[in-house]
Amino acid sequence: MATQLQPIHQLVPGSDLSAYIQSVGSIPVLSAERERALAEDLFYNQNLEAARELVMSHLRFVVHIARSYSGYGLPQADLIQEGNVGLMKAVKRFDPSKGVRLVSFAVHWIKAEIHEFILRNWRIVKVATTKAQRKLFFNLRGAKKKLAWLNNDEATAVAKDLGVEVKDVRQMESRLAAVDVGFDVDVDDDSPSPAPVQYLEDHSANPAQLLESADWESDTHERLAVAMGELDERSRDILQARWLNEDSKETLHELAARYGVSAERIRQLEQNAMKKLKASMLA
Repeated sequence: MATQLQPIHQLVPGSDLSAYIQSVGSIPVLSAERERALAEDLFYNQNLEAARELVMSHLRFVVHIARSYSGYGLPQADLIQEGNVGLMKAVKRFDPSKGVRLVSFAVHWIKAEIHEFILRNWRIVKVATTKAQRKLFFNLRGAKKKLAWLNNDEATAVAKDLGVEVKDVRQMESRLAAVDVGFDVDVDDDSPSPAPVQYLEDHSANPAQLLESADWESDTHERLAVAMGELDERSRDILQARWLNEDSKETLHELAARYGVSAERIRQLEQNAMKKLKASMLA
């Protein structure tokens, strides 16, 4: 007989996290027989109600796993929600014929989603992008709970255990110790250190340079228009088709077919026209 479950929209971690944890904790744990029956119903018949019961009955395990990542300063509700996404992916991919319990299979997927969330949100600047860096990040975070700055022996031991270079351990340790600095001044910030907005100069916003650039661009367009007007019609058309059309540029062979000459002749005409154009613009 199927267990009566609460509506799933009522079991999304929100502002009242304690109520959520209490709700998911009240959902009975499935027996091995019931879990296998539901998993087979989903796997062979795509029964979504079976998937729903499998997910709901394992939400308590997501809470348990998410709690182990509480040291990253991220909202617990967000960590749980990301873990729930991993749980749903695991349920979708679970094959009951393998002979393992769903919770054993789902741990990898739950942790993977939580890891991705932490790496995206822990710092403004990403601290780990490659697979090796991610492994080092989470393993070194665990070690740093017990250690201050690593000495040479400790750094060497961590590097050996994880199969990386000592310099990689030192680099990740430095990233873990760094803090994000806001570019603008915080209204409530009484720190004597100036914010970057107060001392970093944006050279691209120099009015004189902007005016000079605009004048140069305008002058160049005028010179190009005059120089193009001094070319014969065929040369002007070849340059227009080869370089100035935004939608589609024609090839030498296409122009050769249009003018009834060889592609080599079109190339010669193009080169001569470019030389005339350059000489006219520099005059």
